[in-house]
Parts: sequence; C-alpha cells; structure tokens
Amino acid sequence: MATDIVTVEQHILQGQREWGGRGDFSAILHQIILAAKIVSREVTKAGLLDILGPTGHVNVTGDEVQKLDVFANRTFIQALSYIGRICVIATEEEKDLVQIPEQYPRGDYAILFDPLDGSSNIDSNVSIGTIFSIYRRITPRDQPCTLQDVLQQGTKQVAAGYVVYGSSTMLVYTTGKGVNGFTLDPSVGEFFLSHPNIRIPEIGKIYSANESRYPYWKQGTREYIDYIKKEDPATGRPKTSRYIGSLVADFHRNLLKGGIFLYPEDTRDPGSPWGKLRLMYEANPLAFVVEQAGGAASSGYERILEIQPKELHQRVPLIIGSRKDVELYETFARKNL
Repeated sequence: MATDIVTVEQHILQGQREWGGRGDFSAILHQIILAAKIVSREVTKAGLLDILGPTGHVNVTGDEVQKLDVFANRTFIQALSYIGRICVIATEEEKDLVQIPEQYPRGDYAILFDPLDGSSNIDSNVSIGTIFSIYRRITPRDQPCTLQDVLQQGTKQVAAGYVVYGSSTMLVYTTGKGVNGFTLDPSVGEFFLSHPNIRIPEIGKIYSANESRYPYWKQGTREYIDYIKKEDPATGRPKTSRYIGSLVADFHRNLLKGGIFLYPEDTRDPGSPWGKLRLMYEANPLAFVVEQAGGAASSGYERILEIQPKELHQRVPLIIGSRKDVELYETFARKNL
C-alpha cells in the first residue's frame, strides 16, 4: 500500500482549515520555510564560497559573529518584513527590536529567532540550526510595537520550532497541537512530512553537557552528573555522554532518541552567573517544542515557559529533554539554592 506524501505546505493548510485560521500564521510559516531553504543552500556550499569564518565582530550577547550568521540574520529579516503579518522582529544578532519598514503593513504577530545557532561549528562541518518563536502582539494595532509585544512568557507562544542543517535539512515545529518534523528533499526543493507526531521518551539514555565546566558547577549539578555516570542497570545507568556543542543538534538528537541536555549556571563567569543560553531565542522555543512532545524544560528550579522575561537578551540555565530525567535533575538542583 502506497504511503501518502505530505508536504509541509499541505500540512499547514490542513491545520488552517481545521482551526479556522485567516491564513496569517500560514503566511509566516511559508516565509520561514523559504528563508530556511535559502540558508540551507548556503550552508551546503559554504566551503566553496567566501562565507566561512568570523567577521571580526561580536554580537550583543558577546559571541563572535560568523559570516554565515550575518547572511542568515539578513535572510530571515528580509523574508518576514514585507508580508504584512509581522509587527516586530527580534533576533539574537541585533541589540534592539527590528521594526517593520514603514512602506510595509504591520500584522498581529511578533517573531523572535536565533538565525544560526551553533555557528562557531560551521568551519568544522557540524550540524547547526535556526530557532524561531512566534507570539501574538499585545499593543493595539494602530500603535507601534514595543518590547511589551516581545517580552512575554513562553506559555504565550503560538508557535515555535527549529531548522537543523546537517546531513539533511529538517524543520521541526509546533503550534501547540503536537510536534511534527519535515525533511527537505533538495531534488525538488520541498519539505516532506518525515516525523509525524514526535514523542520524546520519558527517560533517555543520553546526557549532553559541557563537562569542561564541571569544576564551576554548583554542588547539586556535580552530584547529578556523578549519579548518572554510575553503573546501575536497575535505573538505566550509566547514561551515555553525547555533546556536540550545537544546541539545535544536541536537542534534536535527544528529542528523537530520548535524553537530557544541560547548560546549568556556573561560577566561572561572575558577571553572568545565571546561565549562558538566551531565554527568548533558544530556551523558550525549544521548551515549547519539547513540552508538546511530552518532555520538560527547566532552569533547574522553575519551568522555563513560566519565567517572566525582563530583558530582550536575557540568559537562563537550561535543562531540557525527557520528562523524568529533567524532574530527577531538579531534585539534585535543590542543593544549589
């Protein structure tokens, strides 16, 4: 019996019909998909072009900016600015909000994105990705958008997802009704449904953490890592260490296979003790995805999606993955307080 082929466009339109949407959200997703295809093309041939390596600048969060970062950031901004559905854009690469040019109409949604997560791995041909998050605007339609439209709790997201550029390019997203994955067929330039209704196992065999920071972790975190490395078949230990150093790649693998990703707070950088990853661009969207797949995301002390953001580029510890693994970490993290 032949298997039905479902494109991402068909999937979006089916959802629009089921939910009685106006098509605004569908238009936004189509532009995200377009931008992702363009970035995927450049990632694929990056080694043949003068698009690898650093620009010599650092972004607002202190990371060295890669040439492909700049390209991806510009591509997503251009793709989303003119469609009349977006009121404001926020990106990890820009210090302030990106306002929609006056010649274009403004819509009812705010979009945030990390245009190229893991870009320091580009020169090593390691998987990298784009992370995005969509909120409904709060300010009145006849007024300019402000930080109020962006600094919303993660529970207010209407959609979130990511694109991973690796051995294949894959789009994974949720609109709050489950998680689906689509793989790009480069021969036809189309994303096809390849991973319907993704569910993360309750307990995983994998842990992902930058263990070079072990001496700087707090007591509870060190004890948790020591615990999951001890052999005890009855509790499924030891877990296997798998750390790529590209958040999207580590998260994607754990989402499909089960596991936990940890980037807890540490004492190495006194100026930024409360984590490294960005709440708005990384933690919130991936937390929305993992919860919709049956997993969990925590700072170690509270649910990521319930954190009230105070700054555009706010950092946060991120413990994310299989639900029971995250819950177990939280019991150890109490010793950190």
